Amino acid sequence: MVTTVQDTGGRLIGMPGLPSRKQVPLAEFTTWRVGGPAEWLAEPTTIEETTAWLDWAHQNDLPCRVIGAGSNLLINDEGLSGLTLCLRRMQGVTLDARSGLVQALAGEPIPSLARRVAQAGLQGLAWAVGIPGTVGGAAVMNAGAQGGCTAEALESVQVIPMAGGESFELRRDQLAFDYRHSRLQNEPLLVLSARFRLEPGHDPQELRRITSNNLSKRTSTQPYSQPSCGSVFRNPEPLKAGRLIEDLGLKGTRIGGAEVSTVHANFIVNTGAATAMDIDRLISFVQARVHERHALSLHPEVKRLGFATAA
Repeated sequence: MVTTVQDTGGRLIGMPGLPSRKQVPLAEFTTWRVGGPAEWLAEPTTIEETTAWLDWAHQNDLPCRVIGAGSNLLINDEGLSGLTLCLRRMQGVTLDARSGLVQALAGEPIPSLARRVAQAGLQGLAWAVGIPGTVGGAAVMNAGAQGGCTAEALESVQVIPMAGGESFELRRDQLAFDYRHSRLQNEPLLVLSARFRLEPGHDPQELRRITSNNLSKRTSTQPYSQPSCGSVFRNPEPLKAGRLIEDLGLKGTRIGGAEVSTVHANFIVNTGAATAMDIDRLISFVQARVHERHALSLHPEVKRLGFATAA
């Protein structure tokens, strides 16, 4: 049983022994730098702390939402009620250079993992060096770039129900992976860790060279100097979302402080004073223009939290 602390008026205070904060601006926790306050925010560093917070939220009938590095995420300007769990501090990696087996906690930055396995001579994650997310987020979204994706290297994930309970393993063949999709997007499960099976025995120097080249390509063709969420829309294969948007002359289009990037049209950037509503409206505007011209529906990669309808 998780202990709950209340003040003399019966108002919820928190959980003893584990730090939490109230009314924390979530703009500090998203790569778009927008989002209202979290009623409660906790940043667990271990699986045990994460499990305890899930139980706490469930026992106190509080909604619970999970974020990682805050990329591919749009949080409403009004903020989020209940508990927001930020897993970006829950980091840790173990690897076996001989077998290629890699175990990583959900909050481990995927670019750091890509560099670390390259140094160990393990091939399979060089594409991930420019992905602004965590291991957990990469598993949920089946993140990918430059011809590679998470599903190709992932062996399994350890998950736990959002309502609390016992954790369990899901193998790759149980995750229903598709382009930028997994079953984890549709089920109330939290990723605690992931296991990857990579190819051992490669030259670390060559892998570092490939990794560095991949990062250079991304930084030279994407707006890394401005706040964004990464790519906004999934590519309607075989077409490219960025090309469709650019061909409509939408680069530089603004609503409030949100702008379709002049560097890459599949990025929406915060020019300095954007709100979540500005970004949401610009996403809808771009979708409408593309549909009007091409009769194609662009589907956002972005997860929306705190809105009336979630994408």
